[in-house]
Amino acid sequence: MLLAAVVASGVALTRRKRSERLKEQFGPEYERSVAEAGDRKSAETDLRERQHRHNKLEIRDLRPQEHERFQESWNSVQSGFVDDPKRALRDADGLVIEVMRVRGYPVEDFDRRAEDISVDHSDVVRHYREARTVHDATADGSVDTERQRHALTSYRALIDALLGPKPTHRPEGTSTNGPDRASRNDTDQRAGNSRPTEEHTT
Repeated sequence: MLLAAVVASGVALTRRKRSERLKEQFGPEYERSVAEAGDRKSAETDLRERQHRHNKLEIRDLRPQEHERFQESWNSVQSGFVDDPKRALRDADGLVIEVMRVRGYPVEDFDRRAEDISVDHSDVVRHYREARTVHDATADGSVDTERQRHALTSYRALIDALLGPKPTHRPEGTSTNGPDRASRNDTDQRAGNSRPTEEHTT
């Protein structure tokens, strides 16, 4: 009886620590998964499967010329927002997919892309989902400019995370996860400059 109690206590402690690690890694995505799955056990199984699947991917850093090319593409997307918000969101979504493809992520399915991003960038995956919702609604012409602008900001957060800091001369394989602060400041300024003077529904 005593031995069984000790074993049960050990199992419970192991499960609790495992849950805490998942919460720490996935942040808000953890609670979202619990709410979507309906129970904690199913959600944690799903999150561990994401980790396992992600570990099999060959994700690589961007080369300096790739980073520069994608940054220029983003700057172009952002500057074009004021004239054509719908096109800007479409191009932003396409740029996310292209950056992911070059880095080695599977890109065929949106839900899969979001899940893979959540493993490395749990703090921005919600921005991706929010931006994609507005992107899809914009295609139907039912979104106002303010929501479109917010979606562009959400895409920017994801682009910053996927691009990482501007590469320097360093050994291949060095992680570049995390937003480029200089890039974020620059895009903040550009977004402010491109704010439309009148709100309108597209």
